[in-house]
Parts: sequence; structure tokens; C-alpha cells
Amino acid sequence: MLIRYKKSFEKIAMGLLSFMPEEKDVKKLLQTIREYESNDNWQLYLWKEEDILGAIGIQFDDQSKAVIQHLTVNPSHRNTGIGKQMVDAVKYQLGERYHVCSNEYTETFVDHCDA
Repeated sequence: MLIRYKKSFEKIAMGLLSFMPEEKDVKKLLQTIREYESNDNWQLYLWKEEDILGAIGIQFDDQSKAVIQHLTVNPSHRNTGIGKQMVDAVKYQLGERYHVCSNEYTETFVDHCDA
């Protein structure tokens, strides 16, 4: 189930995002979390089954494009379809209002955005 990030999930979200190579640096990781907390155009969701297993971060570029900035799954739960389930859940939630696409780090799961 997709749930919206809130401050009480900060440590869990940071742990999940730290699995991404571009988020290994603590300063960069803190900057990313602060961006999700303060910027209305950035939204972070967590994937919860019994525990929180993944995170997906979206940046709304304009009126119709939602770019997946971050997509990460706990390593012990990878290759079970959770990444695809998160993308599908975001697409369903956003409906026809937004075209969901990837950046260079997340294009395995979704088509890359047209320039």
C-alpha cells in the first residue's frame, strides 16, 4: 500500500533512499529529505506491507508531468515486484492528470521523459 511520507517516517525514508548510489552522501541525503518536506512540487511515498519496504519520490515538473526522482526497495525485498507496484500505484493515484515518467536513475521502471 502506498502511503504519503510524513516527518515521523524520516529515518525509515532516509534509510531507504540511502540504498540509491546518488544518495550515499549524508549531506545530499539530508538535502533530499528536506526538499521533500518543504517543496510542494516534490512528493515522497512509502510502500508498506507489514513493514515499510520501499520509497518512491515524485517531482511535478509542470502541469502534466510527474517525474520519478527516487525509486528504492529494501535489498532483502528486491526482485519481488515492489518497484513496479509502487510505480503502478502512483500512476493510479495521479490518474489522467499527469504523465508519469522517469529520470536517468529510475528509467528501468518507466519510460524516460521527453525533453
